Formats: sequence, C-alpha cells, structure tokens
Amino acid sequence: MPRCTFSHCELTCSLVLMTKRNLTAIDQLANSYMQSLLDMTPELVTALGMPGADESKYSDFSPVGSETMADLNRRTLSELAKLNPVDDTDRATAAAMRDELNVRLEYHNLGEEGDLNNIATPLQGVAEIFDNMPQDSLEDWKLITARMSNTSQALAGWKKTLKKRAESGPPLSIRQIELCIDQAKNTASENSTFVDLANRAAKKHPEIAERINATAKSAQAAYADLAEFLADVVAPFGVERDAFGRERYALRSYDSIGAAVDLDETYEWGKSELDRIIAEQNDISRELYGPGVSIREAMDRLNNDPSRQLHSSEELREWMQETSDRALDALSGTHFDIPEPLRKLECMIAPSGTGAIYYTGPTDDFSRGGRMWWAVPHGTETFTTWQEKTTVYHEGVPGHHLQIGYTTYLKDELNDWRRHGCWKSGHGEGWALYAEGLMAELGFMEDPGDRMGVLDSERLRAARVVLDIGVHLEKPAPTKYQHINPTWNRDVAWEFLKDNVAMDHSFLSFELNRYLGWAGQAPSYKVGHRLWKEMRAEATQREGSAFDLKAWHTKALRLGSLGLDVMREELAS
Repeated sequence: MPRCTFSHCELTCSLVLMTKRNLTAIDQLANSYMQSLLDMTPELVTALGMPGADESKYSDFSPVGSETMADLNRRTLSELAKLNPVDDTDRATAAAMRDELNVRLEYHNLGEEGDLNNIATPLQGVAEIFDNMPQDSLEDWKLITARMSNTSQALAGWKKTLKKRAESGPPLSIRQIELCIDQAKNTASENSTFVDLANRAAKKHPEIAERINATAKSAQAAYADLAEFLADVVAPFGVERDAFGRERYALRSYDSIGAAVDLDETYEWGKSELDRIIAEQNDISRELYGPGVSIREAMDRLNNDPSRQLHSSEELREWMQETSDRALDALSGTHFDIPEPLRKLECMIAPSGTGAIYYTGPTDDFSRGGRMWWAVPHGTETFTTWQEKTTVYHEGVPGHHLQIGYTTYLKDELNDWRRHGCWKSGHGEGWALYAEGLMAELGFMEDPGDRMGVLDSERLRAARVVLDIGVHLEKPAPTKYQHINPTWNRDVAWEFLKDNVAMDHSFLSFELNRYLGWAGQAPSYKVGHRLWKEMRAEATQREGSAFDLKAWHTKALRLGSLGLDVMREELAS
C-alpha cells in the first residue's frame, strides 16, 4: 500500500479550514454506493488509488455486468427515496444522485450500452489503464502482467454486449465500427501498447521477460479476435447514418452537462460565439504582424517562431512544469485558497502515445499527487508554447488540478461519492475552460501570441457546439457548405472543422470521428463554460460590491463536481 506523505495535522491545518462532518444517512448511502462501484470496477480502483476490487482484473463488460450495475442503481434510488436531507450538503447529494442514477437507468432501459467510438469504450480503456498503474518495482510489473493476462476475458464480456446491441439496437454507425476495427488491429500489432509494456518490463526486470512477453502476445491476440468479431458479427448491422437524432442526443447532452439546455438556441449561440472569436483573432493577427495578415498566416508565423518552440518531449515536460509551478505560486492566496497537499502538480509524458492530454487526480492519502499527462504521439518532436500554455492552465492550475484535487482533499466534508464518483464534463470541462479564460482575465496571457492560443482553444470549443448539434440533429448546413450537402453530415463537418480549427489533419480526423461517435460530450466544454460564467455573473449581481472572487471560487470548488443545474441551485443558496 502507498504510504501517506502528509500527516493528519498537515492535511487538516492548511490554507482551507476544514470542518469535520458527521455522516448522515444520505452520506452513508452515498459511501456505500461508491464502495459498490469500486468493488465492481477495478479500473476505478486504479484511477483513484482507493481500496476496492482486485486491480489485476477488469470490470464485467457483459450484459450480466450491465444488469448488475442497473440493479445497484435501482436499489440505491429506492433507498434514497426513503431518506430526508438534514442540511444543504445532503440536499445537494440527494439531488445529484437522483439525477445521475436515473440517467444511468435510462441508458440501460433504452439499450444504449455497447457504444462504439474511437475514445471512450472498453476497446480503449482496457489497454490504456496501464498508464495509471505504477511501473517501478518488480511487484508493480507482476500486477501489470496479471491484469494483462485478463485482457481476453474482459473483451469476451464486452463482445457479448456488442452482439446484443448490434442485434437489438439502437443502431451503430458503420463508420464507428470500422474505426474500432482499425484501432483493435493496431492494438494487436507490433505497435501495441502491450509490446511497449513488455519491452519496458523486460528491460527493468529480465526475470519476468518471458512471462510478460507471452502475456503481451495473448493480449494482442485478444484484440485481433476483437477486430475479427467487429468485422464479422457487428459490422453487418452497421448503418450509414452518423446522426443520433434529437431524442437520443438530448439524453446524452443532459448527461454530459448535468443541465437541460435548449439545443436550438445553443446552436445559434455557438454560431455567434464563433463570429466573435474570429473577429478577435483578426484583431490579434493585425496586432502581431500588421494589416492584411490572415489568422492562418499569423498562426503559421507563430508556429515557426523559434522563441515559441520546444524540441523534445522532455523540453515539453519541463516547460509544462515551470508554467504550472508559476501559476500555483501566483494564484495561491490571491484568487484561490490552495491547500498544501495541492501545492504540487507533477507534469508527465504518458507512454501510450495516443496524443491525448489529460489530468489524473491524487490518491485519497495524497501519496500520489495530481498529474497532468501528455501522451505525445510517437515521432512528434516539435511543440509550440503559444498554443499550449492555455492547455496547462486547463489541465492543471486553476483547472482540473484544483477542481479534482479539492474534492479529494475535502475528506471530512464530502462523502466518497461526491468526491470521487460524481463527474459531469459540463461541470469539469466547463470549469477548465473557465480557468483558461480566468488566466487571460488576470493578465497571465498578455502576450498576443498567448492570447491567440486562448482564442484558438475557444474557437475549437465553439466549433464543437455548432458541429455536434448540427450533425446529430441534422440541421440545415451553413450556406457556405450547402454545395456539399443540404444538411449537416460528415462531409460538411469535415470542411467546417478544417476552416475553424488549426490542427494537423490527422488530429482533426480523430476529433471529428470522436464527435460523431460520442454525441453530446464535446459541446459540454463550451456550454459548461457558458453556465459557469452565468453563475459567477449571477453571484456578482446578487452580492454587488460585497462580491469576493476568491470566496466564490472556494465555495464552488468545495461543492465538488455536480450537474450544473444542481450546482446553480447550490451556488445561489
């Protein structure tokens, strides 16, 4: 077991005053539910570093596992209905749990398990979980080997769910099926993360080389079998239509945001946001390089500016760390109360090489701190600081690190489910975008190149709102793209994305396929940001000259992750 590096005194006597909360009946139910999740979900145990299921295993991805989870959700809802909140914390917990469990059951009842996409399914999760597992000692590698040996069993259960979904619906897009076939084949190839893991293990601990190499080959074979299964069993049921349709999309939008939004109004708002951002980018292009310089040309010049370049993964990691450390020092005690255990964020290069950038929270005892990860694609050696500075603030401080780290820290105030089991991307990613904008507001992005980076990030998120709603609701295509197709489809979306997002086309292709297969999630960033700004504006109006930004940030962070409808009610109370 990891050893806690902070004493009880240090944990409780930091910048934020802690109040010991006596567990209520609702807290106890929430804790029990969270423990059940940990007992049923070994990957969650790994991610959180909390006691639960055997980390050498995987979740049951079969229909039996889905039904077992649904039974747990039904029982928990039934027990919750018998309990009365005793205070504001209970009220928020009960509202959030009812919301979350009802949505999970609605997915289950509609047969929506068994999604296929390029980013958020067991296909990716089974292989990527190793990034979060310690890889230092011989015992660490033995545990990795044991989990790797269970790859075939995990995927076998998931294949049963996929078969049920293919035969019974809702329909799966043939495009997503084909993408997943390609991913499965790649994971089965010599480029597999399993090969990389085995090679690193053998180098550090030759005594297990034979065993882990054999285990890696069995895991590769399981993915090869999955590719064949998808082609032979699932693909014949695939449909050409990418759109989820309004009814299915509305559920997924609500699930991602934790708030009901008017999808048609949000689509129009997204278009107006794009217009605003483009106008500001044009202004910065002129400021940087003079009249007549286009946004794209300005970005090309920024990319080719040697003073804004980094030339290795290690240079990137060091720059990330320096940028993060400066933000922590500057914000602590001024605009945020940052507890001592959160005063460290470790910036890491993830070995998986997928291109993803993400944050993992600290363990419950803070023996492992918060980490920002960049899975640099193999062969990528040049990075631009103007475009990525805002990303450090998004993933680190004051973004996900403060948000997720706070909920870990508030052990004596929030129950386990509120701290670790309740997550809405509209809240989490909305806060992270708020953090990006806040750093610009506070003067950390005064350099016009850095400001262009903030706007570039905003433009991507605004484009996602328009594209995602446009495609899945099959709205009329913008006039500029009517010659391609009268309504939004993938071809329209591709041209729209190329016009609005300054990314390499390989990244853009991955992004577009993500939006098509993971409906409603991508807009939650920008929509969540909109709602966060509205909540702050409402607090400013209520409190007038007495409004204290640091106090508001503290109150918001101490609530933990909630759906944004519940969050709005709590911040207004």
